[in-house]
Amino acid sequence: MSTNHIDQEYLAKRQLKKGTAGWMLLAGLGISYVISGDFAGWNFGIAEAGWGGFAIAAVLMAIMYICLVLSLAEMSAAIPAAGGGYSFARQVMGPAGGYLTGFAILIEYALAPAAIVIFIGSAVESLLGINGPLVYALFYAVFIAIHLYGVGEALKSMMVISALAVFAIIATAVALIGQFDVNNLFD
Repeated sequence: MSTNHIDQEYLAKRQLKKGTAGWMLLAGLGISYVISGDFAGWNFGIAEAGWGGFAIAAVLMAIMYICLVLSLAEMSAAIPAAGGGYSFARQVMGPAGGYLTGFAILIEYALAPAAIVIFIGSAVESLLGINGPLVYALFYAVFIAIHLYGVGEALKSMMVISALAVFAIIATAVALIGQFDVNNLFD
């Protein structure tokens, strides 16, 4: 990719800075995304599509994710700015394109926690019997407070939650090992 047309002055002001997000925290972040998908989506997907249909969907999703990761890696190397998708779009489509992309990312970041608190609400309901707007507001406020405290603290709290989730998955697998039946795999 040619970088002749990239606004070097713009990039100089937006260089990535060394912070608290080391490789361990970033790896934990990736693991937490995978685990949240295990907790939230796999059971519903398998129930609707069956094992075969879900396996096909998982392979297609993996192919799309590989393409996404490779594209982002190439763009990040060519346009090394801290703005992510906004910076990429701004360099290609100008300030208006960057603004629209940044606004779309903002909407994504506003809706993702909402989807997460709805899932947490259903988990709280199955454990404690309470759910609804109060539970959603409580967990949304917790997420906002953690992020306002700092990015490093948010990543560290996600790492702790990820470790607890890994423990829960392992404990469940160990507890259910005696109940495993191969015939249920293709039921």
